Amino acid sequence: MKSRGSVMRSAKLLGPQGHRAYAVGDIHGRLDLLEEILDRIERDNARRKAATVSLVFLGDLIDRGPQSAGVVDRLRTYRPDFAEPLFLMGNHEEVLLRIVAGEMEVLPDWLRFGGAECARSYGVDPNELESSDPASALRLLRRAIPKEHLKFLAGFADTASFGGYLFVHAGIRPGVSIEQQSAQDLRWIRGAFLDDDTDHGCVVVHGHTISADVDERPNRVGLDTGACWTGVLTAMGLEGSERWFLQTAGSSQQASAIARVANVPAA
Repeated sequence: MKSRGSVMRSAKLLGPQGHRAYAVGDIHGRLDLLEEILDRIERDNARRKAATVSLVFLGDLIDRGPQSAGVVDRLRTYRPDFAEPLFLMGNHEEVLLRIVAGEMEVLPDWLRFGGAECARSYGVDPNELESSDPASALRLLRRAIPKEHLKFLAGFADTASFGGYLFVHAGIRPGVSIEQQSAQDLRWIRGAFLDDDTDHGCVVVHGHTISADVDERPNRVGLDTGACWTGVLTAMGLEGSERWFLQTAGSSQQASAIARVANVPAA
């Protein structure tokens, strides 16, 4: 994997020879689905020829689902023998880190957009957080969330590249070079990126914005299939000129779940 700023300028989609990559969409506290997709990826990789493998998590491991703490602990200690894991910073990780750093004015929005479930997973009553003064609420969170978890989240990257693909959480600002992209856009952008059909010089692989299925366009691929509500967690495999998708089994109520998601405030 290449670090931010070294992404290929060619639109060529061939991955590096002898290398394979998998990217996993937004998990949002669904440890059960994480375990299922990891198993699917490992089995998929095992049936293919030997290669150097990168496994990229596109961010938003936490919030909304019931097991944020479990997801973080599982991936913090995840050392597969077949792949090198790489973690990208999502907007939900960013907000949690800002809060525990003392930016308590963000707390009400965090609780509204899935932080309440995250707090519960660490044994903290969100109602107590809301009713406490900022200093007391901060102490509650700092006592509850292991320092090892916060260090792990703080170490996430913003981008990674693989041949003609660029991995990010939310997207990029069209017309701005990769080197000049802001962390704000990489973690938060929606409309200006999603509605743009510009050839970026690479295909951007992202999460952040929920779609009923993989959102595959000429210049981008969206992998956020609303796992928290639909039960469908999506991963993509890349090797050479080949691209394929793996998904968890999902819910029989997937269509209605997606309809409900359409009414959830974006965050």
